[in-house]
Amino acid sequence: MNREFTQLLSDWKLGDASARDRLIEAAYPELRRIANRQLAGERRNHTLQPTALVNEAWLRLNGAKGMDLADRTHFVRITAKLMREILVDHARRFNAAKRDGGERVGLTNLVIADERADVDVVGLDTVLAQLEAIDPDKGRIVELRYFGGLTIEETAEAMGMSPATVKRHWMAARVWLFDALSGQENP
Repeated sequence: MNREFTQLLSDWKLGDASARDRLIEAAYPELRRIANRQLAGERRNHTLQPTALVNEAWLRLNGAKGMDLADRTHFVRITAKLMREILVDHARRFNAAKRDGGERVGLTNLVIADERADVDVVGLDTVLAQLEAIDPDKGRIVELRYFGGLTIEETAEAMGMSPATVKRHWMAARVWLFDALSGQENP
C-alpha cells in the first residue's frame, strides 16, 4: 500500500489528474481520521466539521506550488500541519469575533489526540512554534503524534529514530508544552 501511495504521489506531481483522483480516494479515510482526532478536543459548538476540515486541507495541499511529497508519512505530516493551520486560523477568527477575545480553555494535560482534553488551539500553536524553534525534532514529534495521530512506532519510522528515543522526546515535549501553556517558565 505504501509503495502504491508513493507512486500515486509521484504521478500526481507529474500532472496525472487520474492519479490525483485515486490519491484522494486512497487518502480520504486517513484524512478523515486525522480531522476527527484534531476536532475531538475542540469546543462542543465548533462550527468546523471533519469533512470541511479535510476538504480545506486538500484544497490547500492541491493549491500548493512546488510541494514535493515523498511518501505516505510525509503526506500525513504535511496534511496534519495544514489541518493545524486551518484550526488555528479558525480559532483566531472565532476569538476575534468575541469582544473579550473568546473563551480560553486551558490545557490540563497534553496527551495524544484520542485522549486529549479541551485545548486552546491558538495557544498550543504559539508554544509549539516556540518549541520548534528550540528543538525542531521535538516539535516535529508533537506534530506527528498530536496532530497527525501517529503511534510511537510510526513516528519513529517517519523521524528515522528509535521508538525509545521518540518516546523520550515525546515525554519531554509534553512537559515543556504543558509548562509553557500553564504560564510557567520553560525548562
